[in-house]
Amino acid sequence: MGRNWDELTTFFNFPLEIRAIIYTTNIIENLNGKIRKYTKNQMSFPTDQALKKSVYLAIRQITKKWTRPIRNWGLSFNQFMIIFADRINNAMNNT
Repeated sequence: MGRNWDELTTFFNFPLEIRAIIYTTNIIENLNGKIRKYTKNQMSFPTDQALKKSVYLAIRQITKKWTRPIRNWGLSFNQFMIIFADRINNAMNNT
């Protein structure tokens, strides 16, 4: 068995609704891929400022599409509330 078996099996302990959110909303990986898509045609940038500006504009375009709600959020939220009730209560008490 691989080194990550314990972590993988922990993932499967979560209900299906939570697992679906975890593996379908890897925001960072998704964002990086979309930034690469926007900047791949530009082989090099004349300055660091040009690169920053290009990434900034790409992020502005990408985030315009982040308005869709998470599918089955109500059911997933209830699962989070059940599983992580102690963490949520602690966070609420510490604010």
